[in-house]
Amino acid sequence: MSKHKLNDSELQQALNNLPNWQIKEGKLYKEYKFKSFPVALGWMVSVGIYAETMGHHPEWLNVYNTVRVSLITHDIGNAISNLDVELAKKMDELA
Repeated sequence: MSKHKLNDSELQQALNNLPNWQIKEGKLYKEYKFKSFPVALGWMVSVGIYAETMGHHPEWLNVYNTVRVSLITHDIGNAISNLDVELAKKMDELA
């Protein structure tokens, strides 16, 4: 899949279709809360497998049952791309 930087209109449309996602420090950002650490970890493993197939990996931080996710595409100038939106959708689907 080819990647491209989202323009302002595309980014706004993406945010309209990604519940609870926001732009934070120039990155697509969301915080997930799970029932427990094992559930959070299992979700991260599932997302990680999908991300690897995409060749596109998240920046994330896990503390107990909370996972904070930031998505950005480094090799197009640290911009939000269509790959970030695709990965965000998959994360929501798996949550």
